[in-house]
Amino acid sequence: MFASGDSITGARLISGCEQGLRLDKEIQDPVAFHARQLDVAISMEKEFDIIHFHTDYLHFPLLKYMKTPALTTVHGRLDLKEVVSLYRRFKLDAALTSISYAQRAPLTDNHWAGNVYHGLPLGLFKPVYKKGSYLAFLGRISPEKGLDRAIDIAKRLNMPLKVAAKIDKADQDYFEQHIKDLMEDPLVEYVGEIAEARKEAFLGNAMGLLFPINWPEPFGMVLIESMACATPVLAFKMGSAREVVDDGASGILVESVEEAVARAPELFKLDRRKVREVFERRFDQETMTRNYIKIYQELINESKQAEYFEEAAFL
Repeated sequence: MFASGDSITGARLISGCEQGLRLDKEIQDPVAFHARQLDVAISMEKEFDIIHFHTDYLHFPLLKYMKTPALTTVHGRLDLKEVVSLYRRFKLDAALTSISYAQRAPLTDNHWAGNVYHGLPLGLFKPVYKKGSYLAFLGRISPEKGLDRAIDIAKRLNMPLKVAAKIDKADQDYFEQHIKDLMEDPLVEYVGEIAEARKEAFLGNAMGLLFPINWPEPFGMVLIESMACATPVLAFKMGSAREVVDDGASGILVESVEEAVARAPELFKLDRRKVREVFERRFDQETMTRNYIKIYQELINESKQAEYFEEAAFL
């Protein structure tokens, strides 16, 4: 595993930096670390049956020089003009997996080796089947995450809203201009950014998670984190939400603040045990692992067949 030195893994860890890059406030150009790490990984390609990249498109120009099969999981949005152009440039070189079918919609003609939803260990979060006492918002404070909508929904329902969120430097102006005053409402409690260890209590003790996004979210980890805690989600029908949330089972899907308020009573009546069952059936790490191993084997077999035909043609 090629990752930061503070990563926890049972694999042999080869670190390109001491800690997660976002934790080091002195780093101004994180791409430099990614480039160096890619060089180390690719220089060792003969040691591996397959290399699985999670570095977006940084390694694409190198794929044509590699002999080892490679897979790239795409984690970001693909609907941006410049991104579409780049992925089309390398559509013959890069075997890709999406994290939702909605994510890959702008690039249907690329080499999609599969679609694999994210998964979590079944024991990571314990389910809480007792209904909570507040609404929860977990994520970044940014225009696309829709915190302003979440606050509006909570106020219309006259329900407390707890906000666990970070503010990136890029979103500081947005927070000051559009969110700060809204947070002064007595129904809103800002608890700041929380670590994974605190998510179980934060999500598990909530009546529901609000996910009023305003962009084509590729997946939305917080959705399955909430389901793992048996807390239903109220999500806007954008990006992957239609795929991740089972409307009427693990949550409610809506298209507006008005619809969210109108359907909130349905959310609170959902069986929290069924919410957890949906998580266990669709988003546990074993399911994710099996799906990736299947793709690994297919790509390795394809590579062996290609080598065989190349040798046969040469002979």
